[in-house]
Amino acid sequence: MATAPRPRTSTREPEELGRRLAAWLDTKLPGAKVTNVSVPGSNGMSSETLLFDIEHPDTPLRACALRLAADPAAYTVFPTYDMPRQHRVMSLVAEHTDLPVPRVQWLEEDPEPLGAPFFVMARAEGRVPPDVMPYTYEGNWLHAATDAERAALQDASISLLARLHDQFPREEAEFLLPKGEGSPLRRHVDAQRAYYSWVVGGLAPSPLIEGAFARLEELWPRDEGPAVLNWGDARIGNVIYDGFTPVAVLDWEMASYVPREVDLGWTVYLHRFFQDLTVGFGQPGLPDFLRREDLERRYAELTGHTPRDMEFHTLYAALRHGIVMLRIAYRQAYFGEVEIPADPDSLILHHASLAAMVQGTYW
Repeated sequence: MATAPRPRTSTREPEELGRRLAAWLDTKLPGAKVTNVSVPGSNGMSSETLLFDIEHPDTPLRACALRLAADPAAYTVFPTYDMPRQHRVMSLVAEHTDLPVPRVQWLEEDPEPLGAPFFVMARAEGRVPPDVMPYTYEGNWLHAATDAERAALQDASISLLARLHDQFPREEAEFLLPKGEGSPLRRHVDAQRAYYSWVVGGLAPSPLIEGAFARLEELWPRDEGPAVLNWGDARIGNVIYDGFTPVAVLDWEMASYVPREVDLGWTVYLHRFFQDLTVGFGQPGLPDFLRREDLERRYAELTGHTPRDMEFHTLYAALRHGIVMLRIAYRQAYFGEVEIPADPDSLILHHASLAAMVQGTYW
């Protein structure tokens, strides 16, 4: 992991984006000046983020972040990027909950100004647990923190999920239901099957992922529980912290209307993904941080809802992450960064842990 090439995250030029952004902003705030344009080092391979400042006497919005749909010509990670949907979700979360969601401002659905739809929001200041190298590795602020400081961050972070699930009106989230038949959970899983089919279209299928889908059916919850608004990409790497206190909850493009445990399973597994990688490279990581049993217990204390069927939900999280990893690997091959091996399962970075979950030997 320390020597593997990092996948390409963008085919766009920040300077050109800055010039086009300034021209667009002049149509919203004539005479406004765009300054300090930058791309954060943690920019992902899905929607892209651009940071900038506005100088204009008629707007209270000074420090800004722009969320831009992926370049459609750049072998995108997901088939669609619905920026109006993200903008709506963030607006509603700010309206109905006390979560620290950045205030959204302009939504631009026309792809002409920047090459794809985007929206602008207020920028929060703080620090984010890193993905590369992961916060479970030595040499970053979270790993260097005390046990008490990490415990405080953990508690504050699980509180975000508890408050979101409890405070947000269920009926306001129903627009997130995918088309189809069946329960919200069934529709969500069917949508993931469709995404997997898109990822492997014209390429070799993954026996491991197909086996994981089959195992999901065997573990399917007898009582799925009511659907609530789920953050979607629920992990600490999508939170900005002031010290160890959350000040901004980011990345709502995977928001969904499903049982609470879908978010919880994602939170549990995405930490395990980093922890397993770290142990595999000879470091202890953070074995006492974000443990499944601790998250389940604290969530139950905060909400009165005891998480259930978590073997199903953590497997589902690992499966969904596996599909994304497969797409990212194929994207690397498209850009000539890697070669596709004979066994497509080896492209999934966490194939060993996913296989253990399918076999029922992971936990």
